[in-house]
Amino acid sequence: MSVALALSILLQIICVVHALRTGRPYWWVWVIVFGSFLGVAIYALTQMLPDLQNDPRARQAAKGIAKTINPERDLRRLREELARADTVQNRMRLGAEFLELGEPAEAEAVFRECLRGMHAEDPDILLALAHAQFAQDKAQETHDTLNTLIQANPDYKSPDGHLLYARTLQQLGRDQEALAEYEVLSDSYPGEEARVRKAELLRKLGMEGDARTVLETVLSRSKLAPAFYRKAQREWINRARQLLKA
Repeated sequence: MSVALALSILLQIICVVHALRTGRPYWWVWVIVFGSFLGVAIYALTQMLPDLQNDPRARQAAKGIAKTINPERDLRRLREELARADTVQNRMRLGAEFLELGEPAEAEAVFRECLRGMHAEDPDILLALAHAQFAQDKAQETHDTLNTLIQANPDYKSPDGHLLYARTLQQLGRDQEALAEYEVLSDSYPGEEARVRKAELLRKLGMEGDARTVLETVLSRSKLAPAFYRKAQREWINRARQLLKA
């Protein structure tokens, strides 16, 4: 395959994915596919460029496409930034990128490097470390890290951290303690994940009626919620539906 042909195919894939993700009319796909470089140029100039300039969601979609095609591009960039300036902020960004790429062991090592000096008990770093540990099924280490965070920062509040704490207790087999945490999260967590996970735990404990009540609450809430909320919570709303059908 020639370089020109490979480049043409690559650009066509980028444009087709963008068209489908952003809801363009399907005829744009034919323009892109059969127009080769000309079709790609027309689409990029008339559709992608205005989006990237004016729509934050389109910029995010384009970023997602780029990551799909070249998943380690941002990783290389972040490594270069860290080499230029070895700061905690740059290390945190690198660790977060490792975590997003499904390399939690690498992320854990980076986050640990951040826990030095004045940042030795930083709650955001400790929470990031706990996420990396949990992603490796290190439940006890995750629990220990979260306890360190709580003891060192008693006023720190994080719904995300609280949910991780509940999930860690559940993974450790401390189901009643986990359920107590999910009870609190049911009223405070900004989304449906905590409620759905609570329902799953209730079902595991044989409390089928209570689980069904929670799941029905998730679905009734979603019906009254605005469209942007339903879109953001689609995964958990669908999961609630599936659990009710089971």
